[in-house]
Amino acid sequence: MTSPPSSTSLVLTIIGTDRPGLVDSLAEVVANNGGNWLESRMAHLGGKFAGIVHVEVAGANGEALMAALKQLESEGLQVVSEHDANPPTETGWTLVTLDAVGNDRPGIVRDVTHALAERNVNVEQFETEYTTAPMSGGSIFKATAKLRLPPEVPVTQLRDDLESLAGDIMVDIKIRPMDDDRP
Repeated sequence: MTSPPSSTSLVLTIIGTDRPGLVDSLAEVVANNGGNWLESRMAHLGGKFAGIVHVEVAGANGEALMAALKQLESEGLQVVSEHDANPPTETGWTLVTLDAVGNDRPGIVRDVTHALAERNVNVEQFETEYTTAPMSGGSIFKATAKLRLPPEVPVTQLRDDLESLAGDIMVDIKIRPMDDDRP
């Protein structure tokens, strides 16, 4: 009896000028090379299409997939691939969601992420947007992040620390458990 072929887990970073069919081109290359599209995050940003895709492919097809992805450059799509490191899951870490909103100004992301890094908090997802306030016409900054807190950082401590920072940078910051989907 033969053992099943080993598989390779890849994380692909893609960027290109946005156009219809771009995701289809990528999906076709992955499928045609025996790849399984596991998860992705994609967006139109500043006239470009950018994304991250996690795929799994049988070991024997890995090199062929990499070569086929390289061919997408002729269609204006840059693809960088990295092997998934599959780090061990930390025990005792707590998942929370951070929501931030305030008048836009340079440095908000730096200030918030610096405070998180100082506390060894891992940012697992981070989304920001820039909008116009309906009444004033001013610029509004909004962010949502999925954070993993180490055991030595209680949620209440992080909440207190970020509320103090929020006053300094004039941004409303809320921390809530991951299972609470309310804004």
